[in-house]
Amino acid sequence: MGEQKILSPENGYSELTAYLRAIGVRHLLVVHDGAYPHLQVQSVIERLPETCGIAVTSFNDLQPNPRYTSIEAGVRLFREAGCDAVLAVGGGSAMDVAKCVKLYADMEPGDVPFVKREATANRIPLLAVPTTAGTGSEATRFAVIYLNSVKQSVAHDSILPEAVLMDASVLDTLPDYQRRATMLDALSHAVESFWNVNSTEESQRYAAEAIGDVLRYQDGYLCNEPEANSGMLWAAHKAGQAINLTKTTAGHAMCYKITSLYGAAHGHAAALVNRKLWPWTLRHLDRCIDPRGETYLKDAFDRLAAAMGCSTAEAAAQRFSDLYDELGLPVPRAKAEDFPVLCASVNPERLKNHPVALTAEDIEALYHEILSENTEKVD
Repeated sequence: MGEQKILSPENGYSELTAYLRAIGVRHLLVVHDGAYPHLQVQSVIERLPETCGIAVTSFNDLQPNPRYTSIEAGVRLFREAGCDAVLAVGGGSAMDVAKCVKLYADMEPGDVPFVKREATANRIPLLAVPTTAGTGSEATRFAVIYLNSVKQSVAHDSILPEAVLMDASVLDTLPDYQRRATMLDALSHAVESFWNVNSTEESQRYAAEAIGDVLRYQDGYLCNEPEANSGMLWAAHKAGQAINLTKTTAGHAMCYKITSLYGAAHGHAAALVNRKLWPWTLRHLDRCIDPRGETYLKDAFDRLAAAMGCSTAEAAAQRFSDLYDELGLPVPRAKAEDFPVLCASVNPERLKNHPVALTAEDIEALYHEILSENTEKVD
């Protein structure tokens, strides 16, 4: 994986246009979500034909938890329009679709879905403009797509964007709920990466910096202050760099179905899980599956506590839960028949990254704890 080029929005986004020229882009496919028309960068991109002689084709056939049909449509448009580069502008869903369009653009359509075939690297440039401070997807080699309502995890080194435009102005119009949920997504990424069995000194450094930045900038960010918006955007990016090295753990494995069943945003769902999973994990350190051993794991949780500004691991877990409560986010109302569906949705591969072994019974008990404080359903 090569080092990413970070672009500044200064001087009328001149670094973005210069970069596109430098890599020889002739026809850009812009994969974007609904925020795109409200962004300053949109006018710069739409003027590329006049300013740089670069043709632009837009694609916005996507939705939260993007479907495989969007990938097929995006690949078809890329090929039919004669595009030679992809620019993602948006949150996690736009990033996921753009990554997959780039990865599969030179593959022939067929009866077997792209996501079920082995992909190879190609020379198609991929750039990203993150518009939320949460997913950190612009810093990862991962994407999530749903094929026939079943989550498909895509991982390939070549879908790490080559260049990222870090433009905090994109957060100015972020809705309040998304502002809170995406902040929790960034924090959950950093926390899960820190305790991950795949953690390294490098990943834990990224994670600790991300945690510190989230806590430092949260008040100003929630008030939509420009400096804090910039700090939170970088916090999410650092958290993305951390999970790019480690992947996520049980917190994410258990959150996806919460999103699809109850409509909670991804970061909201991840925090719902982690606020109960964190103290549960601390109570079961004797089940450590990290090859570095239980003593190492206890030390890792102590260092995670320090990153959270706390003196003990238990206090850090409580601070995470308190932050969730302070944000005023509801807990979805679960029905009895939901729990078997939730338990069946958990990807065992993600559980291998969690530092403590979970049984099927543990997962069911955790879901009851996570969803037990029944309030109104998330709209």
